[in-house]
Amino acid sequence: MGRTTVYNNITSPELIAQINPNNIYLKNEFLEYLKSIDRAPSTIPQYGSDLDIFFCWNLQFNDNKDFIKITKREFAKFQSYALNEWKWSPKRIRRVKSVISSLSSFIENIMDEEEGFENYRSVIRKIESPVNTTVREKTVFEESELQSLLDHLVKQKKYKQAAVVALAMYSGRRKAELPRFKVSYFDDENVIFGSLWKTPEKVKTKGRGSQGKMINLYVLRNKFKPYLDLWMKQREELGIESEWLFPDSDDMTQPIKPETLDCWNDTYTRFLGKEFYWHSLRHYFTTTLSKSGIPTNVIQDIVNWESADMVSLYDDTSADENIGKYFDENGIKQVESKSLSDL
Repeated sequence: MGRTTVYNNITSPELIAQINPNNIYLKNEFLEYLKSIDRAPSTIPQYGSDLDIFFCWNLQFNDNKDFIKITKREFAKFQSYALNEWKWSPKRIRRVKSVISSLSSFIENIMDEEEGFENYRSVIRKIESPVNTTVREKTVFEESELQSLLDHLVKQKKYKQAAVVALAMYSGRRKAELPRFKVSYFDDENVIFGSLWKTPEKVKTKGRGSQGKMINLYVLRNKFKPYLDLWMKQREELGIESEWLFPDSDDMTQPIKPETLDCWNDTYTRFLGKEFYWHSLRHYFTTTLSKSGIPTNVIQDIVNWESADMVSLYDDTSADENIGKYFDENGIKQVESKSLSDL
């Protein structure tokens, strides 16, 4: 069973056009402020969308009240409506509340010298959030399942797709980061410890600011190389000379669009018999390293997480598998750690 999400038609152009003009003014001022502090361009529209949701609720169920006059009780009613009527997950509620809280802080700290806002104080942080429980069933892939997908793509001579899937499996990079790999990254001179490709330049990844977080990326060489070789040979046959490892089919000077990767999801889901989504391969990569005995701090460095807690979050090794590493019919057994070259 794959992941499911409840979608609601909460906003519409007609509803947004009726939102209190004072609230629209605050939203626009806030979004403009986010640009001034170099918030990621991809984040700002999401903030605007979340505020539209809240203001449409405020329009329909709270008399289109001025934002600065909304009370704690009314914020609590919004949260209750989102949880019980829209069936939002606690995580989504927390995200939207965080955006509302950021708007509140902007008014309190930045607009406090403007007429009408001098005495405003944020109250939404006083509303307790629902317990953050997991409501989605994530997809966990076994190595044999993904290998069958790779074999299928190779048999069909879809070497580009096979290489993208393999790169995600053996680098743990996010969907938006996979298109940013260049051909030059996979020169022999960029191999370290005989088993890892390390990008010679920092690559933009998810992070705050318009530049995101710039880091070096790592790829398990021995695992990825067979699919890279097939794709590079096919590229040569097709006369593709783009610097991007996976160029866009319509414009070879640009990398493949993440939306193109999304288009492959349904095909892979049907083949595998369970929902395929690219982030599941980030889990797979982390789990592969963990099962191989790679220490948590090393996995953290490879994936470039700020906290070691993220390793356990992405490691899908079951409790029985973990226990089985250390016990057999003779009792406690000696476990040897593996190195990256063993993968």
